[in-house]
Amino acid sequence: MNFEFWHKQTTQQPLFPNIEWQKPEQKNLAGKLLIIGGNKMGFAAVAEAYNDALAAGVGACKVLLPDALKPVVDKLALDCLFAPSNTSGGISKDALPIAEAGLTWADCLLLIGDTGRNSETAITLETLLTKSNKLTVITRDATDLLRANIPQLLQRPRTILVVTLAQLQKIFQAVYYPKTILFSMQLSTLVETLHKFTITYPCTLMVFHQNQLLVANNGSVSSTPWNDPLIIWRGSVATKAAVYALQHQSKLFEALTAALV
Repeated sequence: MNFEFWHKQTTQQPLFPNIEWQKPEQKNLAGKLLIIGGNKMGFAAVAEAYNDALAAGVGACKVLLPDALKPVVDKLALDCLFAPSNTSGGISKDALPIAEAGLTWADCLLLIGDTGRNSETAITLETLLTKSNKLTVITRDATDLLRANIPQLLQRPRTILVVTLAQLQKIFQAVYYPKTILFSMQLSTLVETLHKFTITYPCTLMVFHQNQLLVANNGSVSSTPWNDPLIIWRGSVATKAAVYALQHQSKLFEALTAALV
């Protein structure tokens, strides 16, 4: 089924090749990214996202970690900000001023996950997003951590959610959207659903289904063949998407689609 709002891309035929050529050549013009994640049990996703962001061409990148990780993090390998930890080893409410300062510096925030399931961490991140309108990419278990705040996140125009189909199902349920997301649904049905959903809500969605990675923004949907979902779940796709988005903030749909080829 063909819809005028459905734009199909392949690696041989990118939809928006000019995005790649329009990337800033000077580092000081290539944008600044703040990555938040990690807890005392680990920070692998944060470290990988930091390296992925540099590889994607970001101008500067900082990571914010709970100070419970201070003894095991090599500050020479990561440009770190350390924030107070809670008893669970995640980011505490006292971390908010440091996170706000980091976000003032940055052009984009990436919530990469591995933040644990502590309610205090969730409230801290929710407060940070409420106070800021900066471009924000949320992925992996950070989406689950912020589940209680999903209705507010969906109303945030500069929010990009890189999610699994199961997470998308819960997002729809959180706002009582009158369409059920099913693992068995046809790709064309999901595309049409995302088209209608992103007309209703100003957020941007990226989701994998039937070996296609979909980008939905303002009613437009692109699909790109994708055979390695593990890269999505590790956070690499969200990180590259964040870099492309912060460098082309007036062309989010085009930038996110271009980031996939």
